[in-house]
Amino acid sequence: MSMVGRNTEILLCLSPVEVANLKEGISFFRNKSTGKDYILYKNKCHLRACKNMCKHQGGLFIKDIEDLDGRYQQSFTFLLLIHICSHLVLVVEMDENNGLLLLELNPPNPWDSEPRSPEDLTFGEVQVTYLTHACMDLKLGDKRMVFDPWLMGPAFARGWWLLHEPPSDWLERLCQADLVYVSHMHSDHLSYPTLEKLAGKRPDIPIYVGNTERPVFWNLKQSGVKLTNINVVPFGIWQQVDKNLRFMILMDGVHPEMDTCIIVEYKGHKILNTVDCTRPNGGRLPEKVDLMMSDFAGGASGFPMTFNGGKFTEEWKAQFIKTERKKLLNYKARLVKDLQPRIYCPFAGYFVESHPSDKYATLDLARMLKDPTDSKGIIEPPQGTKIYKDSWDFEPYLKVLNAAVEDEIFLHSSWIKEYFTWAGFKDYNLVVRMIETDDDFSPFPGGYDYLVDFLDLSFPKERPRREHPYEEIRSRVDVIRHVVKNGLLWDDLYIGFQTRLQRDPDIYHHLFWNHFQIKLPLTPPNWRSFLMRGEQNGPGIPQVRCPVGLGDTPFYIL
Repeated sequence: MSMVGRNTEILLCLSPVEVANLKEGISFFRNKSTGKDYILYKNKCHLRACKNMCKHQGGLFIKDIEDLDGRYQQSFTFLLLIHICSHLVLVVEMDENNGLLLLELNPPNPWDSEPRSPEDLTFGEVQVTYLTHACMDLKLGDKRMVFDPWLMGPAFARGWWLLHEPPSDWLERLCQADLVYVSHMHSDHLSYPTLEKLAGKRPDIPIYVGNTERPVFWNLKQSGVKLTNINVVPFGIWQQVDKNLRFMILMDGVHPEMDTCIIVEYKGHKILNTVDCTRPNGGRLPEKVDLMMSDFAGGASGFPMTFNGGKFTEEWKAQFIKTERKKLLNYKARLVKDLQPRIYCPFAGYFVESHPSDKYATLDLARMLKDPTDSKGIIEPPQGTKIYKDSWDFEPYLKVLNAAVEDEIFLHSSWIKEYFTWAGFKDYNLVVRMIETDDDFSPFPGGYDYLVDFLDLSFPKERPRREHPYEEIRSRVDVIRHVVKNGLLWDDLYIGFQTRLQRDPDIYHHLFWNHFQIKLPLTPPNWRSFLMRGEQNGPGIPQVRCPVGLGDTPFYIL
């Protein structure tokens, strides 16, 4: 049955001659009228297609994806594209003349269900206050809603610290909230130190999260934070707070397993917060909202700052970041131009690597909608208010990390096999050298230095003779042991800038990083059972030594 006309959009048309000349494997096509690119994959008589769009290649997939011998790995490449960006897969349909139509399904927009006309707002009825980073305090009539409260402590182990000083009454503000929205599990949005403080005063505060594949609060029990009213809601359905207020959580198109965004509607006035989403709701968003908020820093990543060797010189990194920042700002500008919000507020890019412009202010929506030039539309903080942090309480957080260094687990080298077996990643042709380091990324005295071959999950004395990609990961010893001991995701290492990486060839191994950043088991390793087994753990893991750098240098047993 034809899909044309059933809430679909025709993206590309190929003539019968073009279809007949399609080669096996991947072909790239451009719609000349829109300038947008598409990828078709032909396997005998079967055709599949997707958009040419990828977060990991500066926005586009590239034509020269090669294996180590320079051969074009077409089938694997397309399957990887589908795995990474299933939301980009399109419908392929043949017409009656054997021409080809590339279709995108366009179901009705969920926010258009039960539409409401905007009502007049009084001055002060809707106020939005920036607190820190991605944390916003919304006054909506007689209700209060808080987004992503990170107001104390670090994020990503000890990698990120708040740049702005939160208002002195931040805890009181949190306790007075009627509901809290946490967009995703990254610790600059889901801050357990902040929530622990909140739970001490109001453990039953309603907290709302989207129904992501990786639960946002997957680590709540282990964190010890006593929150009792966490609500997981389905995507694309209005959640009614009262007769005037409702909200809807939407998933990200690039990272649907973890990222979300939100639409808040009060008396028919919409506020859209896309947070860190790379492609919020697959690019389908409400137009002409009253207020749109989004990050301006491009989400969280350790690339390229944690990479060394080869092309990754400081000059190359600086130029790459400059180019990517320009691309990001251009994308945000296009998004704002397309959606045409009445007010746009960029945020969620403020942090500092504190271990060795904007300010706290309130926007009055009614005043700004009536007259954007109204000097009372933005309420400045009281004179003398401290805006930027000039000190951080490092000690209690570093103490927790340092405690892992001397943990009994690491007296037995067999912890390495125990940990990576628990992690569950194998049958992948990649060899990784893991090196524990001091704060300067020099080998930690007495630290572990070992190889992991993920093809068969073995721990060889030297690199295998077969052809294989290779990565070297140097990690600060306190953070890597804290992550291992508690079964945490590797975001603390990578996004927290606690690693230095080299790789040969210079290829992004999506399946590997996606597993350790998102797909690790929900429960930590059973280290108590491991220690009880004692000497039954078997022989230790051979450690290696070789000069720093990649290549064919052999490894030796210490």
